[in-house]
Amino acid sequence: MAELTARYAERGHVTVPGVFSAAEMDEAIADIHAWGEEFLAELSPAERRWYVDSGVKHATVLRKLDNPVFHRPAIRRLAAKPTLVELVETLIGKGVSVVFSQVFFKPPRGGGPKPVHQDNWYFGPEDPEGLVTAWVALDDADLENGCMHFGEGTHKEPLVSHVAPEGQPFNLLIPEEVARKVPMTPAPVPKGGVSFHHGNVFHQSADNNSDRWRRAVAMHYVRNGNRFVNAALTYDSSVVVRIS
Repeated sequence: MAELTARYAERGHVTVPGVFSAAEMDEAIADIHAWGEEFLAELSPAERRWYVDSGVKHATVLRKLDNPVFHRPAIRRLAAKPTLVELVETLIGKGVSVVFSQVFFKPPRGGGPKPVHQDNWYFGPEDPEGLVTAWVALDDADLENGCMHFGEGTHKEPLVSHVAPEGQPFNLLIPEEVARKVPMTPAPVPKGGVSFHHGNVFHQSADNNSDRWRRAVAMHYVRNGNRFVNAALTYDSSVVVRIS
């Protein structure tokens, strides 16, 4: 664990392979796709513009789903797996909750990029060290299918003001003129592995240019008692899931 915390402290992120088995990931994939079909059937035309991946022309595919840890028991079991919880608590302290979570689908030949951003700009935690994102790779995530990239060490600097593209008020990102000055390092994650990243670290994901999926679940853990005091968006406290 000492090596884990040292690497996290230096780079702002660390990848741990083999936290979950392939069978656990396949079960989660089946569950999120079943949920996705139900979700799609109920979407209004306006909601479809936000949730459906516009880069996929041959099918209607979701790009994300919100709060799977709250809504889906299968994903909640992943969030509460002792191996994962021990790693999270090693990084941010004992007693944690998942305050927000997302499924990212990133389908073959269509899954688009996520621009450079910092999670703590979204959440505004009172203690920046008391939040970590656990990004679970349901599939192998690599350079070809759109793995994440990090600005190594940027978590040591203050937050940067984010902006929203026109017509995308929830898609907050670091301005291009700032982001392009920071070298971004790719961080592949094998299926069943978890990438842990600090809320202040610059990160982004690339296009999926492969014939493979790049599905993932991002779970935002906070140490219990760590309040959101300067959040850029509004979060529903009723969907918070206490883990330990």
